[in-house]
Amino acid sequence: MTVRVLVVEDEPLVAEAHAEYTRRVDGFEVVGIAHSASEASRLLGELSVDLVLLDMYLPDGHGLGLLRNLRAGGDLCDVIAVTSARDADMVRRAVAHGVALYLIKPFTFPMFRSKLEQYAEYRRQLVDAPSEVLQDEVDRMLGSLRVASVTGVLPKGLTAERLQETMAELRTPPGVLSARELAERLDSSRVTARRYLEHLADVGLAVRSLRYGGGGRPEVEYRWQHTAADGGGVSRPRR
Repeated sequence: MTVRVLVVEDEPLVAEAHAEYTRRVDGFEVVGIAHSASEASRLLGELSVDLVLLDMYLPDGHGLGLLRNLRAGGDLCDVIAVTSARDADMVRRAVAHGVALYLIKPFTFPMFRSKLEQYAEYRRQLVDAPSEVLQDEVDRMLGSLRVASVTGVLPKGLTAERLQETMAELRTPPGVLSARELAERLDSSRVTARRYLEHLADVGLAVRSLRYGGGGRPEVEYRWQHTAADGGGVSRPRR
């Protein structure tokens, strides 16, 4: 089952980068790219689209306005918001208008892929479901959309709860920690702390560097990455 995707993003380079990301995920096909709300509306009227990757900041209107018009016209295609809008009210309004998932710019390819894989699992369960579903089947389908992208595919031995604690500590100013310092804060071993920090570095949420000082060997430190973007400059914050 191939998911037909329309990318809606006003910056041409970013739009093409998101399209290329989509093509790299099995089971997804890019059927069009729109750089404005009016162009998106036209393409949605001409093409068969299952999923819209929707930027909220468009030159001729807001993404939510486009989404309202789609729903008013009876278009039930699914939508993943791909935006730099971070305020909680925007998230609430997006969900109220039927956005299935919300991906904040900037992001890495693994984070992007995780969102698409969550959506694909939801669609697979929906297609396989009987005409009348039980409560646990509904819970399972909707639950597939609620798996956190960073914690959904953890290496063996790591837990989501401790990863969230690690992220909270690393995001605390100045936003840089060594495995030794994290171990002290979380009351864990240095080896365990390093594994969590390495995972964040692997998914693009932290960057490694060497800390020099004193007469001993340099220490690896991990800095929270505010502008992580796989592929160089994709999905930079704007407006």
